[in-house]
Amino acid sequence: MDDLNYRQKVIIMIAVMSVMLFVALSQTIVSTALPRIIASLGGMKYFSWVFSIFLLASSVPAILIGKLSDIYGRRPFIITGMSLFMVGSFFSGLAGNIFHLIISRGVQGLGGGMILVVSFASVGDLFPPRERARWQGFLTGAFGMASIFGPALGGFIVDNADWQWVFWIFLPVGFIAFILIIRLYPRAERREPEEIDYYGTLLLTIFAISLLLAFNWGGDRYAWGAPAIIGLFGLSFLSLGTFFLVESRMKSPVIQLKLFSNRVFTVSSLVGCMLGVGFFGVLMYMPFFVQGVMGASSTMSGFVVMPMTLAMVTASAISGQIVTRTGKFKKLALTGLLVMAGGLLSISFMNQNTSLLIGAFNMMIVGIGMGIALPIFLLSIQNAVENSQLGVATATFQMARQFGGTIGVSILGIIMNFRLKSQLNQLFSKSAAVNLWEKEPETAEALLALQDPQVLIDAEKLFQIQNVLPPRFEETFMVLLELLRSALSYALFGVFIIVSAVILIAFLIGLFLEEIPLRSYK
Repeated sequence: MDDLNYRQKVIIMIAVMSVMLFVALSQTIVSTALPRIIASLGGMKYFSWVFSIFLLASSVPAILIGKLSDIYGRRPFIITGMSLFMVGSFFSGLAGNIFHLIISRGVQGLGGGMILVVSFASVGDLFPPRERARWQGFLTGAFGMASIFGPALGGFIVDNADWQWVFWIFLPVGFIAFILIIRLYPRAERREPEEIDYYGTLLLTIFAISLLLAFNWGGDRYAWGAPAIIGLFGLSFLSLGTFFLVESRMKSPVIQLKLFSNRVFTVSSLVGCMLGVGFFGVLMYMPFFVQGVMGASSTMSGFVVMPMTLAMVTASAISGQIVTRTGKFKKLALTGLLVMAGGLLSISFMNQNTSLLIGAFNMMIVGIGMGIALPIFLLSIQNAVENSQLGVATATFQMARQFGGTIGVSILGIIMNFRLKSQLNQLFSKSAAVNLWEKEPETAEALLALQDPQVLIDAEKLFQIQNVLPPRFEETFMVLLELLRSALSYALFGVFIIVSAVILIAFLIGLFLEEIPLRSYK
């Protein structure tokens, strides 16, 4: 792409950003619509897999795609990714049951992962490192804008039309972006064919799936000491060990282990993994806090989360401009991590008496920190590796971030459930429940329903419980409700304090980042 002039490069990037916006909108629009979709299709116990399968399909195979795109060029893979994503979107809308939807979401995720890797790697192909920060900020901004408008649009669609349109509404935009890519994205000279590491990709996929299954099923479907869970953990570590053994012997491994001898690559990948924990952790559990602890509606929780995405978009664009003009990035990246950790720490000390305005302000602080740090650590990797390794290095960073988020959220869920269970055991004594059950079984059943923290975000269920109770238990109901909110606040305090600690650890790791001068050439 060296023979292209600047105007041609900008036009190509506009096409790439249109693809990114299509994927991001199609992805974020599902979050608020999914409860209605599950209500229609059934299969509530498989709810988490609709998200997990997308993350797995978009992250693990992405490393192989990054390697293949280094050899054969980016164009065929962004076109294939677009095709898969649109096919997955179309068949998601046709889903007649939850398993059909999960499979279609997997196809979507595979296409989305290909598009993400190629889009960010394209910035490295088109521009020298000093200019990449600006364009990476624009790509991150496209995702941020989708995060702002996608969830609200998803809720609006399912309230006013069939849920299928959640998956179909942006398909025309996808076709336009597809045509732009075919017409504008240049062909690249194919490098000499190399041995492709399919075994490494398979082992890495087995590691990720078995570890995710262990964390999702442990303590829920099976006890932590059950043979199934121990077997899954054993399989994950065995496949990981075998993966490193295979990679050390492959001529062209899917993850070049020698990349980890590059301190910039290793430090940035570790920080990226921890940023994934922070971002996905707060994105998943903050709405739960707003609705469950603070007693606000789902619409208000959206308004509390929105400042984070707005701040992330703005901070990403500004930090990109600063890096482009100054050529310096380490202090700015470290500042972003500290700001993000400070916002998460403030969130951890929120309680049921905290105002929604304070919650929104704290989320804005988190977004500012995330927006500053994330693009810079990706830039540092791309600046530190050879152009021939650009695709696989970019894919590894993206996988580290998503994998950190996927596993991190599962671990945070374990922590929350453990802390919540310990508090609920103090609130609801078994003997008291048995005594009340013998005298007034309906009243006992209603009160025991408050053991489920899900009722805190179901206003209709709370109303039903309150109506069943005799008038003399009205005060007891309000006291238990307040205690339940306190218990959930206590549980989520543990989640947010750990997430803030993870980002502080990321800051300490970031201190070891070597600030290599940004090249003004590719």
